[in-house]
Amino acid sequence: MHRIGIDLGGTKIEGVILDENSAEIYRERTPTEAERGYRHILSRIAMLYGRMQARVANAPHTLGIGTPGSISPRTGLLRNSNTVALNGQPFIADLEQFVGRKFVIANDANCFALAEAILGAARGYPTVFGVIMGTGTGGGIVFGGTVHTGRTAIAGEWGHTSIDPQGPLCYCGTRGCVETYLSGSGIENRFFEQTGRRSSAMQIFAAASAHDPAATAVIDAFYAHFGRAMANVINVVDPDIVVLGGGVSNVGGLYDRGVSAVRCCVFADYFDTPIVKNQLGSSSGVIGAALIGC
Repeated sequence: MHRIGIDLGGTKIEGVILDENSAEIYRERTPTEAERGYRHILSRIAMLYGRMQARVANAPHTLGIGTPGSISPRTGLLRNSNTVALNGQPFIADLEQFVGRKFVIANDANCFALAEAILGAARGYPTVFGVIMGTGTGGGIVFGGTVHTGRTAIAGEWGHTSIDPQGPLCYCGTRGCVETYLSGSGIENRFFEQTGRRSSAMQIFAAASAHDPAATAVIDAFYAHFGRAMANVINVVDPDIVVLGGGVSNVGGLYDRGVSAVRCCVFADYFDTPIVKNQLGSSSGVIGAALIGC
């Protein structure tokens, strides 16, 4: 049976079709157009799903959807999404009406972690912590090939743990969240605070490599915060492997300087937890969505 996965992002919605062996046979992207509001986002998902259905000639298939944020077990409403139009909405019930069927939904970072655990860089490892460091920062935990969501469905949300109560205000209302330091937007905002100039995260890393003083200060702080934030997770979860994803995961220094910063903060007599780059690239989230489907 085919598996269809849809990954809802702030700027794009991506769909993929996997065959019975989990091999990709089709992929498509379309703009989210989130600025046009909640119901328009639903219509964009439904439109993409309709095209995926046509690709499998309406044959039986599963459907899984990855989203920013998560569904509250208490209210059934979507929460904690940086695509803020989704927050407080009965997303599952509404989208079921748009697509005309049941589906499984999961946080996008959980989808990433599952895909890397089953098909990617963490294959064969029992306990996997998957990290996304992109526009935002998220995480997911996989035990034995199954996503662990937790009692309140927030397991793995390391991006909204605070590492500095006096730090920058996060959109979630807390100060000093990991996301405000380790996401691409966080790096850019910290640089802007120091210089009054706007640059992309990758430009700031490049400037630091060229010994620009302001960029160097921001990137030095980035690695220090990465070490502390990641050590906090490892101290609690003690995963067999950590897989990094998102645009910031392409920074090579994470796998030497970043690992050294983690080693300094872990509460153990030795540290040998692999911290590795993802293998599935930008495909991880949508493939994970396909894998969770029903």
